[in-house]
Amino acid sequence: MSFQAYLDAVEEKTGLTPRQLLEQAHERGFDASTKAGPILAWLADEHGLGRGHGMAMVHVITKGPAISDKHVGTTGSHRDASDTLWLDGRAARPV
Repeated sequence: MSFQAYLDAVEEKTGLTPRQLLEQAHERGFDASTKAGPILAWLADEHGLGRGHGMAMVHVITKGPAISDKHVGTTGSHRDASDTLWLDGRAARPV
């Protein structure tokens, strides 16, 4: 599953875009200095996310939307189209 696919699944599971969850995280004081544990606990308790989907959001919360270009433009199940994740929801994503 690509990184973007994880974020799309987060939106489907929670009804919130990754950007909306990012804003909630910042309202709770989570930022680049926050360890994964507290963020994962919050995402599980309030949004029902498991570890895999939670870790995708941990990355966005602590590191932003940029990802390694390791899988960009490759083939296989982990490929991403861009090294920048789309946070504004599937419906708003440019084609």
